[in-house]
Amino acid sequence: MTAHGSAPEGVHDEVRTRILDAAERLFYERGIQAVGMDELRTAAGVSLKRLYGTFPAKHDLVEAYLRRRDARWRADLAAYVDAAAGGAAVAPADRLLAVFDWLGGWFAAQDFRGCAFINAYGELGATSEGVARVTRDHKQALRAYLADLARPLGHPDPATLAAQLALLIDGAITAAAISGEPASAHTAHTARTAAAALIDATTTTPNI
Repeated sequence: MTAHGSAPEGVHDEVRTRILDAAERLFYERGIQAVGMDELRTAAGVSLKRLYGTFPAKHDLVEAYLRRRDARWRADLAAYVDAAAGGAAVAPADRLLAVFDWLGGWFAAQDFRGCAFINAYGELGATSEGVARVTRDHKQALRAYLADLARPLGHPDPATLAAQLALLIDGAITAAAISGEPASAHTAHTARTAAAALIDATTTTPNI
């Protein structure tokens, strides 16, 4: 039972999802500062009162949008890498390189606009500790995931290799966003080639 005048839990969740869906589409496509709360209300199909009842301030909505995007982005990436491994024996290096294959597919998407976190940080990172924190958390989680993929290689310092690959990933995402199609496909391939060379160089024991 709900309190008098309050919406049932399922309705609240549905409204929250509609607002976040609208925010993700508009913020990612046009930028956070370019989109006002009234436009978001219209896009989500909710009243302004319901919007502010769900997210009391715009920064609350921005952080929730980024948190949800982080979870989805990393889940999609991990699912792709797991599927690439399949049931056959796949070399650890190939699992890492599958990350760059996934990037290539993302870059080719019609709605690709670069890294939502770099974009948000560029807009608000200097003034919003929440945006800066969410961005750092996202990048740290990606490095941790890459380090997990790197450990089976027997690399002496998987965290360092992960940090190097993360720099390649951020650079590729930014370059692809700027270059646009069809150059973005070449960007993904170039980053993959560089990653393969880096993995090979850092996991091969030199002859003495």
